[in-house]
Amino acid sequence: MLGIGTVAKKVFGTPNDRKVKATQPLVQKINALEDEFQNLSDDEIKARTASLQQRAAGGESLDDLLPEAFANCREAARRALGLRAFDVQLMGGIFLHQGNIAEMKTGEGKTLVATFPAYLNALSGKGVHIVTVNDYLARRDAEWMSKVYGALGLTTGVVYPQQPDAEKREAYAADITYATNNELGFDYLRDNMKSELKDMYQRGHGFAIVDEVDSILIDEARTPLIISGPSEDRSDLYRTIDAVIPLLTDEHFKLEEKTRNVTFTEEGNDFLEQHLSQAGILPEGQTLYDPESTSLVHHVNQGLRAHKLYTKDKDYIVRNNEIVLIDEFTGRMMAGRRLSDGLHQAIEAKEAVDIQPENITLASVTFQNYFRLYDKLSGMTGTAATEADEFLEIYKLGVVEVPTNRPIARVDEDDAVYRTAKEKNAAIVEAIKVAHAKGQPVLVGTTSIEKSEALSAMLEREGLRHNVLNARQHEQEAEIVADAGKPGAVTIATNMAGRGTDIQLGGNVEMKVLQALAADPDVHPDEVRTRIEAEHASDKEKVLSSGGLFVLATERHESRRIDNQLRGRSGRQGDPGRSSFFLSLEDDLMRIFGSERLDKVLSSLGMKEGEAIVHPWVNKSLERAQAKVEGRNFDIRKQLLKFDDVMNDQRKVIFAQRREIMESTDIHEIAEDMRHQVVDDIVDTHIPAKSYADQWDGEGLYVAALETLGVDVPVMAWVEEDGVDDQIVRERLEKASDEFMAAKAAQFGPDSMRRIEKQILLQTIDAKWREHLLTLEHLRSVVGFRGYAQRDPLNEYKNEAFQLFESLLDTLRAEVTRKLSQIRPLSEDEQKAMIARIEEQRRAMQAAAEATPPQGEAEAEAAAPGFVESDPTTWGNPGRNDLCPCGSGKKFKHCHGQLS
Repeated sequence: MLGIGTVAKKVFGTPNDRKVKATQPLVQKINALEDEFQNLSDDEIKARTASLQQRAAGGESLDDLLPEAFANCREAARRALGLRAFDVQLMGGIFLHQGNIAEMKTGEGKTLVATFPAYLNALSGKGVHIVTVNDYLARRDAEWMSKVYGALGLTTGVVYPQQPDAEKREAYAADITYATNNELGFDYLRDNMKSELKDMYQRGHGFAIVDEVDSILIDEARTPLIISGPSEDRSDLYRTIDAVIPLLTDEHFKLEEKTRNVTFTEEGNDFLEQHLSQAGILPEGQTLYDPESTSLVHHVNQGLRAHKLYTKDKDYIVRNNEIVLIDEFTGRMMAGRRLSDGLHQAIEAKEAVDIQPENITLASVTFQNYFRLYDKLSGMTGTAATEADEFLEIYKLGVVEVPTNRPIARVDEDDAVYRTAKEKNAAIVEAIKVAHAKGQPVLVGTTSIEKSEALSAMLEREGLRHNVLNARQHEQEAEIVADAGKPGAVTIATNMAGRGTDIQLGGNVEMKVLQALAADPDVHPDEVRTRIEAEHASDKEKVLSSGGLFVLATERHESRRIDNQLRGRSGRQGDPGRSSFFLSLEDDLMRIFGSERLDKVLSSLGMKEGEAIVHPWVNKSLERAQAKVEGRNFDIRKQLLKFDDVMNDQRKVIFAQRREIMESTDIHEIAEDMRHQVVDDIVDTHIPAKSYADQWDGEGLYVAALETLGVDVPVMAWVEEDGVDDQIVRERLEKASDEFMAAKAAQFGPDSMRRIEKQILLQTIDAKWREHLLTLEHLRSVVGFRGYAQRDPLNEYKNEAFQLFESLLDTLRAEVTRKLSQIRPLSEDEQKAMIARIEEQRRAMQAAAEATPPQGEAEAEAAAPGFVESDPTTWGNPGRNDLCPCGSGKKFKHCHGQLS
């Protein structure tokens, strides 16, 4: 019998159905304009863009312009790329323009979908950012879609790491800018460390379309972007602590896998005190519980986390004597990304590689708070529905499932659960052999490098040829994914989120053409394409007859989205396909989240070795376990965001104040207001309200006025005069300081004085803000303990952070006033020395800002010996994915090896 909810959905449709239906009239309007726009010449299409821009500038809403803009964009794409957008792609574009997340299955053409809302919103002249998960996709999509935007008369830019200043500024000035989330966030922070408006890159945050939105706004949201500078070297401390950690036994610490947390027990603390005292790190008579031991305890805890929570070849790899982190969600290496608070150094000590100095935070922001800066935000992904609540609550983004262009023909089998990992692995190898024998391509999903390589070894023993795609094969990613649809291909991948290259049945024609041209550059491209297209048609037919792509997952992930992303690689555009999950009770998810009950059920069924239980009930219980984990992770992110919101409110105030100062040509009034406020503060401190004259601290007021205001005035005589009160003293001090600063301004000249005031104010704000960030980090690390005293840590953090911010503003005013009072004209030699020092500081700050590259191309280095740009014979014989010998840091195929 059907439930009431099910009956209601059949009659009225789901909320999603109603949203999809509501776009039909708009789609019909766009389709009705198709003939009109097909009759336009190329120049008339560009002229139509100019007309739409004028109408937008004249106040006409973008919603009113949508049908014409989408029709114009569809025609431009048809001419530039040979692709005519389907109606469902227009729907996706409408949802994006409305500020939603469009959930579109893999292979439905999301890259093209983004051009429609991007074009429409670019008409307003504010610039549109299209955000991708890696630099390869940013460059590929920008290059590919710039043909469409160019045909429409718009400019396209792409932002990437280590980009020259002029090029980056041009990219941000373009109508449409492609960039990674990392680079956008870092540029926002770098902009707010600049001292001149003309040096800033970003021109605002109008509209952003985030590709793989679940990966960027949820999976990576927990990690803040940090620009940092080096601090003192403490390598010896890390190595000494690292030597102690392996001596610990199970009774010395408590490990909680569910929460990824590890803490010392009392026995562990006693053991540590003994060994650290013997090593001379803990002074005699001092315990780990003493306040003086706070820093040491922090480093010991990080050492314990490095050993017990971070696993080589799963969380990181060792490469070129460096620890390179691995993104747990995409399986990619994150070159240049480092863990904070000394944890990265603890891992470096554990693996006996060179220990880099710890860094101090110069600026930081989370992706959550960066992307909430945009006036309008939207996103695309194949999997967002499971996180719809989080998107709505944190980003105010609705999730709409866009129908597929063709019905999905993939068969999703029920999970097969085995007793042991050994039985499961044997069944996986057998399933791969069966599929391979009939020419069916297999994509095998694993959860770590270690497991992908273990499975690879099993297949090698069976003599099965295969490709492995994990962080170690990062550079060959596009080629491996492109080959995954060939007949009988076997591909083992750690994760398929945001791979960007479609798995096409029979293989990827474009990639095959590029490979053939790279192998034999003398052959004519048209001949190569004709031959490869014929081969591809034959290969595709073989794959279709074998049942399409078989996705075989070796484990369930904590998040249903990651499982759905893997599954979604099969059955694109109505292709046949099949997916199956092979699990065992020894898998991490099953082991941590309640496999005991299932183990009893399997035992009671009297299952033999090698047998599996396959039933829809098992799927449902696993999905419930995953939903619980997702809910817990959401709560963690929500709590982190509440803490970060406190800092974010303060960050916005400071950054807005900096911008206001940079935009002002004359900040004399700001400096004067600060000086008068400082006068009020020092008078209130030394002449308390409602106090008698004999309680006044005249001597202290004299010293404060001399040190802070730079004025030597007879304060002692003033306070002894009859009839003098605090207000008169205040007025006299203000007048004296105003006259003193006016005389100083006359010495320097008005223009020079204004520039000095601006630079001193900006430098002092930056220095105080850095100190404040460090203080907030320390406060956040200890405020959790207030919970033991029945006090809410978040409220405690809010209250104390507010007090610290007020203190920052007070000390900022006093510091600026003191510095301005102490400046004097310099001699010629002093000027040269000062200019050199400022230039050195500026270079150091710039280096710090640029030295935190997100994942991407390697950093630039010296050209290879003998390299001559105009003589290809001096370039050696680099592979397509090797670094270019010119030293640019780019891959050869993206630099001097680029195909024209």
